[in-house]
Amino acid sequence: MIRDGIYYAVALVVAGLGLTYAALWLAALPLFLLAAFCLYFFRDPNRTVPDGAVAVSPADGRVVSLKATDAGGTRVSIFLNIFDVHVNRTPIAGRITDVEYQPGRFLVASRDEASMSNEQNVVTVEGDGTRVVFKQIAGLIARRIVCWKKTGDVVRAGERIGLIKFGSRVDVFFGPEWDVTVNVRERVSGGSSVIARRKREQ
Repeated sequence: MIRDGIYYAVALVVAGLGLTYAALWLAALPLFLLAAFCLYFFRDPNRTVPDGAVAVSPADGRVVSLKATDAGGTRVSIFLNIFDVHVNRTPIAGRITDVEYQPGRFLVASRDEASMSNEQNVVTVEGDGTRVVFKQIAGLIARRIVCWKKTGDVVRAGERIGLIKFGSRVDVFFGPEWDVTVNVRERVSGGSSVIARRKREQ
């Protein structure tokens, strides 16, 4: 459980109790329901991270786009709805070489233009002769991106690095040394679903 969920839930319950004390039962009920939803939304389950020369999904959600990049690689886009786990994880092990916040708009995160236009946090991880870039992208409802890591930090594959509050999107950029293993509309789980494999050297 992420602490933010507890804070939000406690605040909503206190407000609900205040309305209940004032005999405003119907007005209090939505606050109790929202408190329960906050506890559900900010859940943080443990995941089994697969071994090998693989990259794992940085988030729970559905793959909404696979696009070739100008560098000869592939961009994998994953949309998170409000019922998905929103804790983000690093796709590969290595050292974080860059963390860059970019202000922007709050378009619906499932739209392709959100990849460039929306508020986002861009994280670059380098390790074992490869580099993977992934973006935490805010959506229509999400208004805050949280990143717990900084440039220079060493991370394990599947390690928690932050979260995006409410509906959002994560883009992962792979170079040509990777084979993407997921398809559009496929559901993935952060930290445990393999989304790409390193190609064998010829």
